[in-house]
Amino acid sequence: MTVRQSGTQRGRGALSKKGDAEMRRLLYNAAMAASRSSTWQPFYQRLLQRGFSRTQALVALARKLARVAFSLMKNASNYVPKQHENACVGT
Repeated sequence: MTVRQSGTQRGRGALSKKGDAEMRRLLYNAAMAASRSSTWQPFYQRLLQRGFSRTQALVALARKLARVAFSLMKNASNYVPKQHENACVGT
């Protein structure tokens, strides 16, 4: 998303097409699969309830998956679903 904010107002920007197109496509496809899994479906549904469109919710989920994957790679650890359940609730 692009950022659109001034000193007093904050707004949700439009989706941008920055970055590697192939990586965006792969993350988006991963988010579509994850949105149907029991681990990530609650996060996806919360985004939809907050007023995000389906595409926006999938992009947000793709970003979250990328952050989790990077963290796992950086720390050389294994994925534990319960550990990430409440992490970054606001994002």
